[in-house]
Formats: sequence, C-alpha cells, structure tokens
Amino acid sequence: MNEYILVFDGGSKGNPGLSYGSFRIQEKGRKPFRPVRLEFGRGTNNEAEYKSLIAGLEALIAKIESEDIDPSACLVEVRGDSQLVLNQLSGDWKVKNLRMRRLWDQAQELLSRFNEQRLRHQSRNRTVEILGH
Repeated sequence: MNEYILVFDGGSKGNPGLSYGSFRIQEKGRKPFRPVRLEFGRGTNNEAEYKSLIAGLEALIAKIESEDIDPSACLVEVRGDSQLVLNQLSGDWKVKNLRMRRLWDQAQELLSRFNEQRLRHQSRNRTVEILGH
C-alpha cells in the first residue's frame, strides 16, 4: 500500500483577518515535495487551518490519480499542530459553527477517499521547521 504524509498549517493576520496557509506532501520513503503556500482572503485561524488541509488533500489525491493509483489503495497520515482540526476530524470534539461544519464536511469527504487515515498532532515548532511559518 502506498503511504503518504501530509503536513498542513494555516493562520491569519488578525482573527479574522488576512488568512494564509501551506502544506507539504511526502510519499513515505521518498524526498518530500516543496511546501505549497496559499492565500485565502479574509478568514479566521481555524478556517485557514481547514482550508490548508483541504487544499493539501486535493493536491495529494490529484497526484495519486495522475499516477493511475486509486486513493482507496493508499494510506494518508495527516500531521499538524491544530488541536481543533485534528480533534474535530477524529470525532473527539464537536463542530458547532456552520462555516466550520462545511469545511469539516469537505475534509471528511476527502479523507474518506483513502483506505486508511491517521491523524497526528505535532508541535508548532515541528510544523514551522517543515513549512517555514
């Protein structure tokens, strides 16, 4: 089974404010791709976290499918420092805000395309080391 690591992060200048994010994809055992930087316009820190994750999952699925591989035959390990996103996706925390629920739904749909998903919290320092912000 092909295994991939997706590291994501998002934030905003002000909350809400100008939001941004980034992600990095790596196939296990291979050199990681360069981080992808994103700008989302106005939003909250948490919205930017979700949008970064969604963009990363979409890019990963596109990469996998471009190699004629079905994502349902792959494992994705998602790593980030957002306790909120990771705990909501794992079902440990509820999603109460409607805007956040839409993003959660989108992330869950993308994650469900994989055979297996692992959600891993990592320190903020590790995220900054990998993504540069």
